[in-house]
Amino acid sequence: MPRSRVLPEIERLDPARDFERISFLSTNHDFPWDVEQSLDLAFFKTYATPSVSALLDRTREFRDRGQKRYDDTRLILAEFLDHGLDSERGRTAQRLMNRMHHRFDIANDDYLYVLSAFILEPIRWNARFGWRSYTEHEKQAHFHFWCAIGRRMPIHDLPPTLEAMERFNLAYEREQFRYADTNRRVADDTMRVFLSWYPPPLRPLAHLAVRALLEDAVLEAFDYRRPPRWFRGAIFAALRLRATFVRWGPRRRKPHLNTEDRLRTYPNSYRTEQLGVPIPDAAARP
Repeated sequence: MPRSRVLPEIERLDPARDFERISFLSTNHDFPWDVEQSLDLAFFKTYATPSVSALLDRTREFRDRGQKRYDDTRLILAEFLDHGLDSERGRTAQRLMNRMHHRFDIANDDYLYVLSAFILEPIRWNARFGWRSYTEHEKQAHFHFWCAIGRRMPIHDLPPTLEAMERFNLAYEREQFRYADTNRRVADDTMRVFLSWYPPPLRPLAHLAVRALLEDAVLEAFDYRRPPRWFRGAIFAALRLRATFVRWGPRRRKPHLNTEDRLRTYPNSYRTEQLGVPIPDAAARP
């Protein structure tokens, strides 16, 4: 296996007990870019379910405040990983996320599917495009990390194992993925956010690249045309080539913290309380 500065520590830890530390080391040292891309795709895939897309379409968050909605979601998740679930910032992020969600009547299975996508899509991305393979320790820690978040939402009937979570995930997709107008609208709204990061001449190519990374069942649920087979192959080859360069390049000496990134919505800095729906500074601690 290609060398990793953090893997020896990861392998000494217990994924059921030390899942926060393992997830931090794995994501912030070895796979910061890969996890970010895979979580973007995971969130995008959830729009293939009409019950999920109908809620997002009704709120108009991605239509009216798409960049802020994207940045806030990314930063709330980063607060958990960068600072810990039980840190002051982690607890504030959890309250913000729960407050946003609890305004709506969301089915437990829809919650659970989104959670399962956040668990499984990084693992699937890594299997295809990672510069080294996830170890079983990392996969199990990733599972326990997200289940800990799920219990605090609270999500009920969490599958007890990673394998059971994947069975739920695949069954849900078979049963729930289908076309709806709201799927297409929310996908288009989110795609506009993605494409705004590129110069106008490159946006058609970027649109095609995103479609190349989505499964056919997701494309059908959005009524998006499949990209040419050769283009999908070229995107996959480019990502594997990147993995080769990363594999033999220098290892990261310091962790990459997403909470320190300068995002479009917050070009200088932000306070956790600014994310999502504002809550009073004196809100009660859980």
